[in-house]
Amino acid sequence: MTPPFRPDMIAGRQVLFVMAAEPEYGADLRARIAPLITGIGPVEGAVQLSAALSRMPQPPDFVVSLGSAGSNRLTQGEVYQVSAVAYRDMDASALGFERGRTPLLDLPARIALPHRIPDLPTATLSTGANVVSGAGYGGIDEDMVDMETFAHLRAAQHAGVPLIGLRGISDGAGELRGMADWTEYLHLIDTRLARAVDLLAEALAQGRLAG
Repeated sequence: MTPPFRPDMIAGRQVLFVMAAEPEYGADLRARIAPLITGIGPVEGAVQLSAALSRMPQPPDFVVSLGSAGSNRLTQGEVYQVSAVAYRDMDASALGFERGRTPLLDLPARIALPHRIPDLPTATLSTGANVVSGAGYGGIDEDMVDMETFAHLRAAQHAGVPLIGLRGISDGAGELRGMADWTEYLHLIDTRLARAVDLLAEALAQGRLAG
């Protein structure tokens, strides 16, 4: 039987850090946290995080979803805290539902994440199973895109745990041509995500985490 995953202790609080893929987990983050690696995409994100949370003897105080994102409007290499997240795969508009809203589920199309780490800029996020590139950004209202945060949020909500999202912009300024366009800035994002983790620890220790 798989043993329960152990969250990190940050300023006396249990924090479960969640990432999609090993390439995003660089040296600076490795010096600070031991995240759950769920795999890429909303299905793997939801399944693996739900399984990990269900095996824990008690839920963590926070889930922090962190990693890379794409954007054609935000600064490449910078890290942003997620202010709200939408699920771009959901489209039941043919039945009269607002695009992005899951039918018969009492949640808005864009779900706000209320917790705020001081001194980190915020941005909205769209989660979906497709890699967005070039003209694909034209149909997306949110500032950045990824493939896991909404799934991580729903798993965390099911367990009654608040979620914080942290994303570094790895691509989006130009058309993606291959893996190298995604990985080019991951070393820089690793350093800046590590700094964001430090800011989270400071905010928890000083009682300054808003929300």
